[in-house]
Amino acid sequence: MDNPGLTRESKLVLGTLVLAATVMLLNETTLSVALPVIMDSFGVTAATAQWLTTGFMLTMAVVIPTTGFVIERLTTRQVFITAFVFFLGGTLVAALAPVFLVLLGGRVLQAAGTALIMPLLMTTVMNVVPPSMRGSFVGMMSVVISLAPAFGPTVSGFILNYFSWNFVFWFMVPFVVFILLVGVKYISNVGESTEKPFDIISVPLAAIGFGGLVYALSDIETLMAGSFVPIIVGVAAIIALVAFVLRQLSLGKRDQAFLDLRVFAVPGFAIAIVLVMVIFGLLLGLVTVLPIYLQKAILVTTAVSGLVVMPGGLLQGLAAPFIGRLYDRVGVRPLMIPGIIVVAISTGLLTWAAYQRFGPIAMAMLYVLFEVGIAFGITPLYTASLSSLPAHLYSHGSATLSTAQQLASAIGVAILVAVLTQQTNSKVAAGAPLVDATAHGATSAFLVATILAVVAVLLSFFIKQAKN
Repeated sequence: MDNPGLTRESKLVLGTLVLAATVMLLNETTLSVALPVIMDSFGVTAATAQWLTTGFMLTMAVVIPTTGFVIERLTTRQVFITAFVFFLGGTLVAALAPVFLVLLGGRVLQAAGTALIMPLLMTTVMNVVPPSMRGSFVGMMSVVISLAPAFGPTVSGFILNYFSWNFVFWFMVPFVVFILLVGVKYISNVGESTEKPFDIISVPLAAIGFGGLVYALSDIETLMAGSFVPIIVGVAAIIALVAFVLRQLSLGKRDQAFLDLRVFAVPGFAIAIVLVMVIFGLLLGLVTVLPIYLQKAILVTTAVSGLVVMPGGLLQGLAAPFIGRLYDRVGVRPLMIPGIIVVAISTGLLTWAAYQRFGPIAMAMLYVLFEVGIAFGITPLYTASLSSLPAHLYSHGSATLSTAQQLASAIGVAILVAVLTQQTNSKVAAGAPLVDATAHGATSAFLVATILAVVAVLLSFFIKQAKN
């Protein structure tokens, strides 16, 4: 961070927040390979163990909508310390957990801390980085966002080869303590805090609305088994969300909104949010469906399926700084539109490849193409959408984007997995072998992804080129 456009204090704040985000995002994916070990240790089923992931997502969905208010009300230093106290406390609780429920509680505390850091990082970038340099900084942040989660399973897999599952959490503790101490020493306040009153009604509405919607979507597969729980929870969540929106519009007239929806009045921001949701939905949906296709239709091992998606994720992260610097020179449209077109082409090719039963090497190459398109689409779009907002709405814009990502992740996975499951079961019921049925289901899921990508291409032309 040797850019003359930033003060030493700003560099220290940004550097500390990037380190914090790295550790927290690494932690987010560490349990994916540890779940079987945890199942054996506590004697729980796979469905129960999965709550360590679902509970994390639910907590993120509940906390993130509050971050706009929190960042506006508290100082940068206070938000950072609060986030890391939650995260460190959750890590220690999880490491010492004697029973499964205590472990789940630790993950919930970790998620609460993680939910605060990412919007804080983005808001800080918007406040201290000059507009002509924002693309470069968002590109650098994208390296963290892309690479840290990709290495989570690898790190935890190495730890589990030599130690018990508890050490997945103990491994985090020294890094968390170090970053907390660095933050306490060097984090200075960015922007100005306000005395906006706390609205007690908005919190439960946001929790029921956003949390309920994520839960309903993550549990949508039980609907096919005859359970009406996802429908009931989903309807309740939608009602709560409508009430939440009406409440924010009312509070906004007095400049007291918990999540300021005036961000949607800024030209282009609403379309950008929809595009961000489609792109993140495709990303999380494909990274879920592709390993299922490889393991169940091509019959490769779990390790091989993981290696197939890794090059794409690594390339996306490594390309992000280069794309960020290009954004600072040419703006959003020359990068985003071709990027999303590449996403649509690659999903179409993945559909054809699944239909033809292509193996892991070909699928890895096509997935790399998909991730390159994602990189060219999401980095400029993220920067341009926040740059279009006035400074007093940066925190609420960051919270809105982060909330949209959480919802999109749940929606994308739910839609594509539901299509894959329904089409697979339909073929099995007709007498097809499971291998053939899964290939058909994956092809159908990739086709739906292609349709969504084409919609994203059409929407991308409505994003205007901002004046530098």
